[in-house]
Amino acid sequence: MSAGDEPRRVHFQSPEYLVERLDAVAELFDTDRTDLLVEAIRDYLEETADSEPFQELVATKYYDDQLEFETVKQLVGTETAQRLRILKADLDDEPLELGAPEDVDIYDDNATTVDTGDDER
Repeated sequence: MSAGDEPRRVHFQSPEYLVERLDAVAELFDTDRTDLLVEAIRDYLEETADSEPFQELVATKYYDDQLEFETVKQLVGTETAQRLRILKADLDDEPLELGAPEDVDIYDDNATTVDTGDDER
């Protein structure tokens, strides 16, 4: 068992009817409440981590510096986290200053000029 697999006691409150149903299911499967809860939590987390809305939320918060990389790894897995880190680095890069090519008329003389107000500076 790795350090991350060590049991940790948690305490939470639940409506009594849920606990009673959980105990009945545990008895049916000849197991205990804790095993069922751990399995249910694991299944929920795996299903949630694979959902597109959840991954989009994680990505948005990571790109906005609201989540650390290690947290992202815990939430969506190492592979997806690495992909998000690469994309974030790409987004953080300054855009290339590429001017229009001077030897080719890419607009066929149909270019429109826009006043950006830069002359006021």
